[in-house]
Amino acid sequence: MAFKRTAHALSVTALTGALVLAAAPASFADQTRDDQWALDALQAESVWKVSTGSGVTVGLIDNGVNSDHIDLKGNVLKGRDFEDDDDDASPEGANSGSGHGTGMASIIAGHGHGLDGDDGVKGLAPDAKILPIRSGTNGYADAIRYAVDHGASIINISEFQTQDLPQDREAVTYALAHNVLIVSGSGNNGSTNIQFPAKYPGVLTVGGVDSSGKVWEKSNYGPEVLLTAPATRIVHAGWPGNSKLGIGDGTSDATAYVSAAAALIRAKFPDLTAGQIANRLVKTAVIPASVKGISLPDEKYGYGIVNPLNALTKNIPAGSKYGPLNVSGDSSSSSAPSAGNSATGSAAEDEKGDQNQVLFLVILGVAAVVVIGLIVLLVVKLSRRNKNNGPGGSTGPTHYGQPSASPQQNPYQQHVTPQQNPYQQQSTPPQGQWPPQQ
Repeated sequence: MAFKRTAHALSVTALTGALVLAAAPASFADQTRDDQWALDALQAESVWKVSTGSGVTVGLIDNGVNSDHIDLKGNVLKGRDFEDDDDDASPEGANSGSGHGTGMASIIAGHGHGLDGDDGVKGLAPDAKILPIRSGTNGYADAIRYAVDHGASIINISEFQTQDLPQDREAVTYALAHNVLIVSGSGNNGSTNIQFPAKYPGVLTVGGVDSSGKVWEKSNYGPEVLLTAPATRIVHAGWPGNSKLGIGDGTSDATAYVSAAAALIRAKFPDLTAGQIANRLVKTAVIPASVKGISLPDEKYGYGIVNPLNALTKNIPAGSKYGPLNVSGDSSSSSAPSAGNSATGSAAEDEKGDQNQVLFLVILGVAAVVVIGLIVLLVVKLSRRNKNNGPGGSTGPTHYGQPSASPQQNPYQQHVTPQQNPYQQQSTPPQGQWPPQQ
């Protein structure tokens, strides 16, 4: 992987010397769109009839974006460079690795060019805006907070670093507290060595598949992986120059597709939380029919391959605030964030609220038992008084009503079977054709 400051890009474009091309005649432009197999696999034409990502800003934390590229012009906002401490988030250098951020931006929000944008690179969310951010040398905290504070509702991080920084963990919590979903790649060496930020609790971690739906052999795997997406032979905008194209492999690309899918959902369902967006993506993901005998989440597939059309059109309950996002993490991580920056406040308040509710129900149940007891005692006393004062001192019992009914079960003592966690192991994962039919 190409070294970038303290971070590493999750794409092997720079290593493979992937095909980097200048603008070409119309025949080549047609071939370029044909080569974007991932758009067909993700049913982009049908997706765009429902959502194009309009009104959504995706924060792209990477090595810079060429805002003048013909397939991106107008879709890239003014960003921030934390490496050079200025507002110019353009790439630096002339090697192919410098085009990594431009490539990810085009996968997310490329609009193509020519008549109806039919030429060049088109992204899965072509009407979304990109907020480009160069992360610098001190982790991701400043970049994440900048993205959150400048209108991004989705953050794409198609790179990693080996350091686990407390301020980065806090920044992830900050993003969730402000309802911003962070998407990051699992890595590209085919191991279980998932690094940061993909390893942080609350991040949606993405692995890669090829055009057949098989997990890409270099896609890192582990319990952190929630989704997979196209990761091989991905066409994208390049650098330098304003019309260059490239082809590459990597979980970088898969991450960008999932970020784009999240942007599509955010545009259609603006009231969903970050976790509820992830919930839609997870609940509608598919496993190829060729994959048998696995339960979900699988350490390589996660919950399956992202299916944006289903995520946009299926009737999916909103679910809990954090959905499938693992906001508790390991023993050293923080819990679900609250509206502020505290990582434990929300969980503590929820627990306290639950305890108060249980106490209230117990008191209410005791009160009900006491009232019922007093009523029964009063009825018995009245019954005896009427018996003793009845005419002629009747020798037989006098019945004043139906025999007492069987005592009702206290509704506050009923045993409630705990509901199954919808994100736990599923014995029959949803299967489908990959790629789906348009």
